[in-house]
Amino acid sequence: MKTTLNIFVALLLTILFACEPEADMFKTFVVKKGEHYSTPRLVQTLQSNTLLFEARFNESAIYKFNEEGFQDSKNKLLGFSDCNSQHHDNSARFGWQWFNEQLEIYAYCYANGERREAFVGVVNLNEINRYRISIQDNAYIFQLNDNEPVTIERGNTCKTGVYYMLWPYFGGQIPAPHDVSVDLNIKY
Repeated sequence: MKTTLNIFVALLLTILFACEPEADMFKTFVVKKGEHYSTPRLVQTLQSNTLLFEARFNESAIYKFNEEGFQDSKNKLLGFSDCNSQHHDNSARFGWQWFNEQLEIYAYCYANGERREAFVGVVNLNEINRYRISIQDNAYIFQLNDNEPVTIERGNTCKTGVYYMLWPYFGGQIPAPHDVSVDLNIKY
């Protein structure tokens, strides 16, 4: 009888703990209406040649500017500076925009002060997607989920690198038209 009770308790505990949901490790970043920078504002360096993270956008990523010429401006998701320089000199990050009624993802870089962009893919709202930026000798490799990687040439002034993180940022010229939030889970 005692053995049957022990087995029952062990089975019950296994079922209870096996069904426990995985902890949500996402941090929400918010760009307030009329602002460019997200909060929280963090200072952090990347300690690797690869940045791996997950992101989840919600309906706040949908926006429409009165001047259509600004609609294809890239917002910044996450990335890092490169080559011990400022991010407008050398950096790699994912960019995004709400365009053609979809959320488009881009590789967004500066190499020797020259901005370079490339389309990476489209993501759905309220879904978790995986993002990876890897540094190779002469290139940044961007990958969204299991899509084909996109390569952008790295600046030729790089010899060593301290990589400071670049956090979510809305726009270039036009600030956020309403509060915009994105959930990020950095995996490195």
